[in-house]
Amino acid sequence: MNVMEKKPEADAVVEPIRVNHFVRGKLVSGDAITHRSRDLGVDFVTPEIDLNALVAPRSELPPLLDVPTSEIIDFLVEAGQRMDFETNPYLQEALEHTVKVNPLPQRVVENLFRRAKHFLTREGLMCSIESSFLNPAALDGWIERTDMRGNKGALRAFPPRMVHMLAGNSPTGCISSIAQGALVKAINVFKMPSSDPFTCVAMLRTMADVDPDHPVVRSMSAVYWRGGDERIEGTLYRPQYFDKIVAWGGGDAIRNVIKYIGPGIQMVSFDPKTSISMIGPEGFESAELIDEVADAAATDVATMNQEACLASRFIFVEGEREGVETFCARLQERLGVDRETASAVAHPLPVEVRDEIEMLQLMEDDCKVWGKADGRGLVILTDEPVDFHPSNKTANVVHVNSLDDAIRYVNVATQTIGMYPPERKRAMRDRLASAGAQRVVRLGGAAKHVMGGAHDGMLPLQRFVHWMSDEDA
Repeated sequence: MNVMEKKPEADAVVEPIRVNHFVRGKLVSGDAITHRSRDLGVDFVTPEIDLNALVAPRSELPPLLDVPTSEIIDFLVEAGQRMDFETNPYLQEALEHTVKVNPLPQRVVENLFRRAKHFLTREGLMCSIESSFLNPAALDGWIERTDMRGNKGALRAFPPRMVHMLAGNSPTGCISSIAQGALVKAINVFKMPSSDPFTCVAMLRTMADVDPDHPVVRSMSAVYWRGGDERIEGTLYRPQYFDKIVAWGGGDAIRNVIKYIGPGIQMVSFDPKTSISMIGPEGFESAELIDEVADAAATDVATMNQEACLASRFIFVEGEREGVETFCARLQERLGVDRETASAVAHPLPVEVRDEIEMLQLMEDDCKVWGKADGRGLVILTDEPVDFHPSNKTANVVHVNSLDDAIRYVNVATQTIGMYPPERKRAMRDRLASAGAQRVVRLGGAAKHVMGGAHDGMLPLQRFVHWMSDEDA
């Protein structure tokens, strides 16, 4: 049988995945446009975007303007209770499709979905509001004030109109964005990423099941377009339509948004960050302690298979060389462990990174490597940080004379710093903040959060609102 005779059998037709949109409370289906996912090159189809439907005219007051914050929280909590993976058909369908376009393995995505309902708790939502606003009543109305000269005025945290460019590295990150948009009573358009154009709509459909006419539901739209599409972005990213662009994403995505920023439209950027770890000599005092510290460090490195900004990539260590090398060996072993948000095996390192590592081993006498570039965990010990971006469960352990010396490698792109022993955080946090870092945690706690904390050096809710002043001076 020749090749031509075999072809029909070999070329099985794969139907593209259907992606739904959700526009101001209504589900929109269709297959007008074909796209290809960035990470895995999978085709999916979406409806045509009706730009007029996405834009609420300025003459139209936001649907949530006069809805009490307490009622919004009640609604979000009820929606959160319905985000139970076992019983929610929208989440189950989202999982089925997300794993086809997202580099994270199915087990990790499913674990994230099983935790989805915990994003919308009354305690967590209240913490976000109370830590962001000196007087949360400003969200519900005008707050009267008098200055030291007796001049009277009033302030209100007025609902903004926002486009959210959602991050693609965490399928459940959209839930926090939806909650934030609701808490500030915004009119929201969520631009979904190609690595997950499903979860946001699943959440909004769940909310519509609670009450399809609720002002929260009518304030939300979720659509997909290819990033950089000037036909859409050149129309939407205008101050007559929106106040803020909330940009999550890589450098190219952020630079693309910047060109639209001007008077009347602002960017709130959660741009790419790198996270690190710092371990003092106390971590290498015994074999048992080294094992404990290595597991904590591996937990931080492997989070989301190192796709998350808070996943550690560089580990600065102070201590005797023998203990450090033992730590590196243990760390490499612990990177190959299945965890709730990490698989035992990630994608292999890109070829160009493998070449750089091989060159390091040839050129640098003090460079040592544990493991292979096969996604099971790789540890590189050097005296200076490597020039490339460690990924796919790769940790660059940098041996320094003192953790104080490591501060010179901290900058405004440094998001999370895991510290061991945790008692050293207090002594170093001011200098780390001065260098540009945004968050310091105990080693192993990078993915754990204190409710209501800052994100990327800001309190997002405070940045989102449009502060309106009524003055009678």
